[in-house]
Amino acid sequence: MAMKKIINAPENYTDDMLRGIYAANDMVKYVNDDLRCYCIAKKKPDKVAIITGGGTGHLPLFLGYVGDGMLDGCGVGGVFQSPSAEQIYNVAKAVDSGKGILFLYGNYTGDIMNFDMASEMLDMDDIETKSIVGADDVLSNANPDARRGVAGIFFMYKCAGARAAWGGSLDEVLAAAQKAKDQTRTVGFALTPCIIPEVGHPNFTLKDDEMAMGMGIHGEPGVWNGPIRTADELAAESLDSILKDMPVAAGEEVCVLINGLGATSQEELYILSGSVRKILDDKKIRVYRTFVGEYATSMEMAGASISICRIVDEEMRKEIDLPVHTPFYTQI
Repeated sequence: MAMKKIINAPENYTDDMLRGIYAANDMVKYVNDDLRCYCIAKKKPDKVAIITGGGTGHLPLFLGYVGDGMLDGCGVGGVFQSPSAEQIYNVAKAVDSGKGILFLYGNYTGDIMNFDMASEMLDMDDIETKSIVGADDVLSNANPDARRGVAGIFFMYKCAGARAAWGGSLDEVLAAAQKAKDQTRTVGFALTPCIIPEVGHPNFTLKDDEMAMGMGIHGEPGVWNGPIRTADELAAESLDSILKDMPVAAGEEVCVLINGLGATSQEELYILSGSVRKILDDKKIRVYRTFVGEYATSMEMAGASISICRIVDEEMRKEIDLPVHTPFYTQI
C-alpha cells in the first residue's frame, strides 16, 4: 500500500495540521510560542482546568474536545507520540485559574511519564494537580488498570467537563471522571492498517478478506485475526465481551458510543449502531443516548469501536446532557 496523503513534508505533518486548525478557529490558540501547546482562547475564570494530551492521528481525540463545557487545554504530540512534560506544563499554566488542574488522558506509558513530570513542575509552582487515565479497552488486558484508553474517554471528558463548568471543586471534577471511567467499557476492531506519514508504509498487515478484533489505535495486536464478520456478529461479540466485564442488568440504562476509526462510512456506523441497539433491546437494557460518528480515530484505519457507559444516577444524565461547543464537537 503506497502512501497517498494531502501533505507537505511528512516531518511537518503535525505542525501543518495545527496551523490549519488555528487559522480556521478563534476558539483556540497556542501558548509559549509552541504550536503544540493547544488551549482555549479565553481562559475560564474560577474553574477547575482540565488538560488532556496525546499523539496526533486520532482526531477529534485529543485536542478536539477543548472548548466550552469540556476541556481547557491539550498537549499535542507527533503522530502516535506523547507530548512533552514541558508542553503539558505550559498549557496548564496558561489555563490555570486558581482552582487546580485535572490531568485526564489515555493509559499509555509515555503519556503517564510526561504528565507525572508536568505535575511535579506545577507542584513547585504551588498549583494543585490530580490525574486520572482512561482505560476502557476491555480486550487489551485482563487487568483493568493496564488497559488502553480509547474512545470511551469521551464519557470521562463529558462528565468531568460538565462538573467543572458548574463550578465543582477539583475533587468533585475528579470524582465525576472516575465515575464515568468505572462505568465505561470499549471493544474495537480494525479492517485495515493505517500509514504514519513519517514512516510511509502500513503499521501492520491484514489480508484482503481479514480483520482484527481488539486491535489498538496504534496498531497494537488484537485477540484474533480472521475473516470479516457481519455487523450483527461484530456487535454480538463486542457486547458479549463488554457485558461479561461490566454486567448490566435488564432495566438499567446506558449510553452507547459507536466510533469510526477514520475510514469507515457513516452508513456502516449506523448499521453497526442498529445491530448494537437490537441486542440491548433484547436484553431489556435501556439506551439513554446514542452517539455515532468519529470520536477517536487512528489516521485512515478502517474499523470501529463500541463503547457502553452505564448511567448510574441523575447526576450522570445531567453531565452527559450538558450542551458543549468545541471546534470539532458540538452537542445541543
